[in-house]
Amino acid sequence: METRTLGRTGRDVGVVGLGAWQLGADWGDVDESDALAVLRSAVEGGVTFIDTADVYGDGRSERLVGQVLKEYDSLTVATKMGRRVEQVPSNYTLANFRAWIDRSRANLGVDTIDLVQLHCPPTPVYSTDAVFDALDTLVDEGRIASYGVSVETCAEALTAIARPNVASVQIILNAFRLKPLDEVLPAAQKAGVGIIARVPLASGLLSGKYDESTVFGADDHRTYNRHGEAFDVGETFSGVDFTTGLEAVRRLLPAVPAGATMPQFALRWILDQPGVTVVIPGARNPSQVAGNVAAAALPPLTPDQLAAVQQTYDDLIRPQIHDRW
Repeated sequence: METRTLGRTGRDVGVVGLGAWQLGADWGDVDESDALAVLRSAVEGGVTFIDTADVYGDGRSERLVGQVLKEYDSLTVATKMGRRVEQVPSNYTLANFRAWIDRSRANLGVDTIDLVQLHCPPTPVYSTDAVFDALDTLVDEGRIASYGVSVETCAEALTAIARPNVASVQIILNAFRLKPLDEVLPAAQKAGVGIIARVPLASGLLSGKYDESTVFGADDHRTYNRHGEAFDVGETFSGVDFTTGLEAVRRLLPAVPAGATMPQFALRWILDQPGVTVVIPGARNPSQVAGNVAAAALPPLTPDQLAAVQQTYDDLIRPQIHDRW
């Protein structure tokens, strides 16, 4: 698999990674043996970057990733912190960071975490010097090797990129979320900051598997967070109305390369955007992992294929969401 340098971490990672949210919670039940099969098949398929968070299953995802870390070398693991407490800036302190990080270190079974990211904190946090001084202290103490941020908005990303020691920015980027192309990706490239593209399939909309009759489980965020009841609505279907998303997928299907699937097309589109380091699709089984990994081997999309994404976005998606995030 092609590798790219993950910003200021200096680490080379495969361009298709694995997002481990699905292995913790909020996507319906995934038992432990299935979760471990996903992780192992990803690594054996060439994945070298795994992204998790302390809040995914309240540590379950981290613990599962930690089991696999013991079995394989040369993996880069990123986790996230901050969403297990009330979302107020005053909770983002060095003392809390140490406690959160020590819990994640125990879950992962490591002394030093490769990359820790603030997990979509309140917007004022990105402009608070003391927060980044605290993160620098964690690096100096050896608890973490590098730090980055996961953001909801492009404005938050640009604020973080301006920080001298922010190694990476994780942001929603997919064929339904093009706004980061305008300023965020160019700024990250100029600053040497890595871009981790999350929600790459728009919560499965870009898989092409769903239609108007699809029903998700009650414990799936695609049911209970349709309107942002539990967390930012942009995390569910990238904030796109479900029916609109289905129509957009139908428009894109003719652009999918021969021999490729809709998800592979969607992932390849992300990898073709200048400045992207790694994309982190989730998976519920080894077959999905294999399909995602295969996207890295596709040739770059043609100008006509790229134009199809842009035109579909401009016609259907832009009016709904472009100004929101």
